[in-house]
Amino acid sequence: MGETVIEKIIRNNVGKTVKPGDIVTVNVDRVMIHDIFIPFVAEKFEEMGFTKLWDPDKAVLIYDHLVPASQLDDTRHFHAGDAFARKYGMKNVHRSDGICHQLMTEAGYVKPGNIVFGTDSHTTTYGCVGAFSSGIGYTEMASILGTGTMWIKVPETIKVVIEGELPENVMSKDIILRLIGDLGADGATYRALEFTGSTVKNMTVASRMTMANMAIEAGAKCALFTPDEKTAEYCDIELNEFQKSLTGDEDATYMKTITYRAEDFVPVMACPSQVDKIKNVSELEGTEIDQVFIGSCTNGRLEDLRAAAEVLKGKKVADYVKLIVTPASRKIYRQAIAEGIMDTLAEAGAMITHPGCGLCCGRAGGILTDGERVVATNNRNFLGRMGTSKVEIYLASPKTAAACAIAGKIVNPEK
Repeated sequence: MGETVIEKIIRNNVGKTVKPGDIVTVNVDRVMIHDIFIPFVAEKFEEMGFTKLWDPDKAVLIYDHLVPASQLDDTRHFHAGDAFARKYGMKNVHRSDGICHQLMTEAGYVKPGNIVFGTDSHTTTYGCVGAFSSGIGYTEMASILGTGTMWIKVPETIKVVIEGELPENVMSKDIILRLIGDLGADGATYRALEFTGSTVKNMTVASRMTMANMAIEAGAKCALFTPDEKTAEYCDIELNEFQKSLTGDEDATYMKTITYRAEDFVPVMACPSQVDKIKNVSELEGTEIDQVFIGSCTNGRLEDLRAAAEVLKGKKVADYVKLIVTPASRKIYRQAIAEGIMDTLAEAGAMITHPGCGLCCGRAGGILTDGERVVATNNRNFLGRMGTSKVEIYLASPKTAAACAIAGKIVNPEK
């Protein structure tokens, strides 16, 4: 019997063949804790009676949601994190170097075939390099820090096949939004999404990151892409035989298979206030907006900023519209400066902020008020996420978002 990608990763970890529904204990390769959760993780860790980390080198602490501090209580999280890192010898600490999900792969913490957990639902992002990664709570994280292990149920797999060449103004964000709309917000609950097909093979690692990042919005336990030469270059490794084998077997058992033609995709948006409420941009044209946000762990990478700059070059942000751009990491910020992208964005009228989560989690400036509308490239448009509960959030690709900033209303990027 053939295996899916998730079954191969777990089998390699536990040393025996597994099938969906099996409950197994895995040895964890890496964990990530961010600034919001570190006080609770630290408290629970000591409450459990642990006196040392199972492996200080395998734990990563990242300050990203609360930097720069925008509320009085934020500094308590910094002090708690620093105290925990100092006490238990944590060496991998990033203070405002960028968003946790960007840094975990960019800084080389996650490799193909790894099993990784983080205190954030969008930990599914690391599936872009062929890792099984998933979000957990602070109690589970405290347990892993003390034992190095975690129990999981082997998930069923939904196979997503995409063949062909994408239209010019369609990005991977449009693909994952369309899939979420088709599956529904709970259509992949505790299941693995396995992406394959010629379109996927031609994607950059950054584009795959966008899709893996948003898999959780359909309830997925993880999202997986087969490691290839692009993965190896990005991770700065040579793939070993196990990593090369991380593709779904032809005779593997899938819960179901969903197939798309790349040419059929069009720019889409998630409409307020559900991520699975998907409409074609053409259906929403003319809707006036107040703000645009380009950034987050979903679409704050260099290719995203580059795509936005290409749309904005030689143009200006519409009067009375604010455009906020937040790179996903300090490295991306510097690359965008070197490439002239930041100049283009600034000349168009963008406000460029320090790398971090920023407006995606309603922090560090840019929140909105009753009746205002924002087009954003992040992953969630829930009520109250970017200000009051009466703010309308539309999720889109960087190309679409940049076009809307110029027009001052929702438009198709080709216009």
